[in-house]
Amino acid sequence: MKRAAAIIISSVLLTACSQTPSEKQVADVIEKNPEIIFKAIEKSPEKFLEVLSKVTERARELEAKKREQAELDEFEKRMDNPFTPAIDKNVAYLGTKDAPLTLVEYSDFQCPFCARANTTVKSLLKKYKGKIRFIYKHLPLSFHPQAQIAAQYFEAIKLQNMELAFKFHDKVYFNQGRLKEGERYLKSAAKELGVNMKLLAKQITAKEVLSKIKKDADEAEKFGFRGTPGFLLNGVPIKGAYPLEHFEMIITKLQGKGKLSI
Repeated sequence: MKRAAAIIISSVLLTACSQTPSEKQVADVIEKNPEIIFKAIEKSPEKFLEVLSKVTERARELEAKKREQAELDEFEKRMDNPFTPAIDKNVAYLGTKDAPLTLVEYSDFQCPFCARANTTVKSLLKKYKGKIRFIYKHLPLSFHPQAQIAAQYFEAIKLQNMELAFKFHDKVYFNQGRLKEGERYLKSAAKELGVNMKLLAKQITAKEVLSKIKKDADEAEKFGFRGTPGFLLNGVPIKGAYPLEHFEMIITKLQGKGKLSI
């Protein structure tokens, strides 16, 4: 608090003095005379609020730059030391199985950014047809009440037919607003696709289904994903619903480093 006050009062004094006192000098004065803070606010409340607003905005800008730099450092690090997600023989995927590009998504069916990212994924699958494999994993967020059950439906349908599971996937994202209807909508969506509803009812809460979703979420956390969507493009993390150009930039960089040939 005293440090923040010192910064603010230093800024106020800057407008009135030809020589600005150092932050330490101001802090020392406040330490001995804390009532200065209150008197300064009482004397010029508008100016104090103006400076406070500027300091707060500056702090936000610095924090944003720190985050951007941290992401850039992580990006460069993972280009040379990529993450390795678990990919078993029963994994749900679209595209070409042994493609040079592997895009893994950790997603939440109720997340609006994931719905937006689905459009980008479709564009990547079209642009790099025959050269990319897309793997869908789950990260249902606690504040999305329908995300977990939607993930269970996807995994249960996948046990019947992977193609049907991805049709369900697209249908739910396209009609995401209807998730507020809960299982009533999920059941109707599955039925419209021709899913075996009796078998689905048994498999929705199967240990295999619940275990798969938990493993996905645990893996996402291990790789530092806290929100959705999160992607790994050949092991390089992408946090957020970035446009197609961002994925293309990473592909170009991987090629430039000799880590990808397509």
